Amino acid sequence: MAKLKKIFTNILRLLALAATVVAIVFMVTSHDSAQVLNLTFTVKYSNTPVFKYFVIAEAIAGGYIVISILLSFKSLFWRLLVILDMVTTVLLTSSISAALAIAQVGKKGNTHAGWLPVCEQVPDFCDQVTIALIAGLAAAIIYFVLLLCSLYVVLSPIFVVTP
Repeated sequence: MAKLKKIFTNILRLLALAATVVAIVFMVTSHDSAQVLNLTFTVKYSNTPVFKYFVIAEAIAGGYIVISILLSFKSLFWRLLVILDMVTTVLLTSSISAALAIAQVGKKGNTHAGWLPVCEQVPDFCDQVTIALIAGLAAAIIYFVLLLCSLYVVLSPIFVVTP
């Protein structure tokens, strides 16, 4: 049974790794340009600090996932992995939340602040950012499930009812 749990968690880690890699690739390669009044504007992810944070957080999570897969075969590190899984889950959640907020403003604008939507002018950029955010959200959800599995493994001996 313990071997099955380890295989399941490693599959979840590999799925999360794939999602973080997809998110990073699509976000880093997102760029587009628009011409307004004979002025050309180029947009890319690095123009927005929140998107930079998203890429950095996804990269940190991806690097941790690789290390955690290697450490998961050593039984001495399982408690450390649970703590780091929690930190990674929080990191992924905060980065996707911030990036989604900025993406919403870019897509819909904000009439109260006078910000116009930009996705109509740079649709290729917005499409790539959307794919990156979907992959980032998938990574955060997968990592949340992984955290629940890790907590279950850690806490189940505590709540065992002996007859």
